[in-house]
Amino acid sequence: MSTTGAPSTPAGLIARIVPENLSAREDSALSRRIEACRAEGRPALVGYLPAGYPTVEESVAAAVALGRNGADVIEIGIPYSDPVMDGPVIQAATTESLANGFHVSDVFTVVRAVAEQTDAVPVVMTYWNPVLQTGVDEFARRLSAAGGAGIITPDLIPDEAGEWFAASEEHGLDRIFLVAPSTTRERMDMTVHAASGFLYAVSVMGVTGARDRVSSAAEDVVARARAAGAQRVCVGLGVSTREHVLEIGRYADGVIVGTALVRALGEGGPEAVGRLTAQLAGRE
Repeated sequence: MSTTGAPSTPAGLIARIVPENLSAREDSALSRRIEACRAEGRPALVGYLPAGYPTVEESVAAAVALGRNGADVIEIGIPYSDPVMDGPVIQAATTESLANGFHVSDVFTVVRAVAEQTDAVPVVMTYWNPVLQTGVDEFARRLSAAGGAGIITPDLIPDEAGEWFAASEEHGLDRIFLVAPSTTRERMDMTVHAASGFLYAVSVMGVTGARDRVSSAAEDVVARARAAGAQRVCVGLGVSTREHVLEIGRYADGVIVGTALVRALGEGGPEAVGRLTAQLAGRE
């Protein structure tokens, strides 16, 4: 018997946590871009780079190179001092960025450059504390003004996203939540209802990092997300080659590449990012 006043079904739980009038934002720039890629018979290529690595100026150049060489969506990461999801390559890059004086406000400079100088759709990927420190509504306002389309929030769950729901509605931003092989059915249903733009499916348990092969769990996570009603699902963690892009593209709407691009930036600068992006996009 359920406790009085508590929801007794998954639908009741969703109704309590996710506002009834929350927009699915089916016509957002992010949704339209992924749908356009689907119409072309290919997955969207989503590339991640940290803002400020190794400097703000170089991170702008790298992000623009990413957008001009085949990336459809660009995740601009906010360096964070206590990353729980980042592997060693991205941790080293964000540590260097912070040591070189990165400020959270610099992320809007990078986003604006992507929006103004490329056709890619820019989003921010960040742990939630920097958004809280800025102020959720203020961060959303500045991101929207810079041309950003939404935020990927790896450590924010719908249960704790009340302020973000309100700010995303006010400023027209997409809410990109994560699901993983360990996500329960009830949690999957709730996250799908709360998300917009796309759902970020983590293909492996653990931290980020390029791998030789894509986890077999990735396809199952996507199938479960679709069964819960997700319209667009992109897969990340472990993607590093054109072969991975093609493999994941059989069942997912987008393929997310991070570590391989960050490593390319560290070893060869923005030009290397452009070359790798072109390879991943099948342009070379």
